[in-house]
Amino acid sequence: MIRNSRRLVLVAVSALLLTSCGNGGSSIAQESYISGDGAVTFISAADRQMAPKLSGDTLYGTRFNFAGNQIAVLNVWASWCSPCRAEIPTLNSLSQKYKDVQFMGILTRDNLANAEVFARQLAVPYPNFIDDSLLLGFRNTLPANAIPTTVVIDKQGRVAARISGPATVAGLSNLIERLTAE
Repeated sequence: MIRNSRRLVLVAVSALLLTSCGNGGSSIAQESYISGDGAVTFISAADRQMAPKLSGDTLYGTRFNFAGNQIAVLNVWASWCSPCRAEIPTLNSLSQKYKDVQFMGILTRDNLANAEVFARQLAVPYPNFIDDSLLLGFRNTLPANAIPTTVVIDKQGRVAARISGPATVAGLSNLIERLTAE
């Protein structure tokens, strides 16, 4: 009886895992991402570390080098990620509102053609790096621990904050305003 109960539980758990992992995509990456809960982490100015150099090829086939000396918002996203898709209008709007802030993206675990079509359809106005190895530079500060993740860099080029999960207008505006006031 106990053996049958264990076997039944194992079958049920296996079925649940198998049916909850796939989202209709064909990429293994799509089946193995972590969705954030919107948690915001803010680092006091005294404890911040330098952000990595952000330079490379972009989704639209150009090269972009972030020069620094200004607040920057860096969003990690993928076109197949529903929360990422939902937050793009917020990021587009805030990139227009805060013209003195450099908005950028890093495409991760995605098909470039699909991502480019998606970004063009939503008229994403800021550069999006296609080399997600740039994320390795954040491993000792606030790494991208979910898709989407938004990292905010202060005027001195230091990692100041992270939103793990979809960015909201209120949450991201608050971080930008705090850093602007510093």
